[in-house]
Amino acid sequence: MAAAASQGASAETGVVTRLLKAQDAGPDDVLAADGYIFATPENLAAISGMMKDFFDRCYYPCLERLNGRPYAMLICAGSDGSNAARQITRIATGWRLKDVAEPLFICTHAQTPEAILAAKTISPGDLSQCEALGAAMATGLALGVF
Repeated sequence: MAAAASQGASAETGVVTRLLKAQDAGPDDVLAADGYIFATPENLAAISGMMKDFFDRCYYPCLERLNGRPYAMLICAGSDGSNAARQITRIATGWRLKDVAEPLFICTHAQTPEAILAAKTISPGDLSQCEALGAAMATGLALGVF
């Protein structure tokens, strides 16, 4: 999902995109970006542990330094993903980020232990939505809309 969003964003001329795993991103990366697409699975009705770790490491070093920057989110969930979206929204509100798109939820319908533990395959249609979100973010940045 994140790779599809990055691919969509990279199609915009003049916009530099970086696709970073939460474990590899830090405050300097956050401060260097003009906008963000946060992508996470919802695990046990929450953002992933690695995404939580990312926000824990970056929140205070970036506080009051990101005001007004745009963000969007991609959430892969077994059911609805709404709690993960609430968590990201609260953090983004603290950072004073500007929400520029409705959260994009991709539902895998994984409800049994076997399905939850199995590798997930995201449909081409869902990946197309992720790509479109990336493209919209990049276009907005390129046009100065955000």
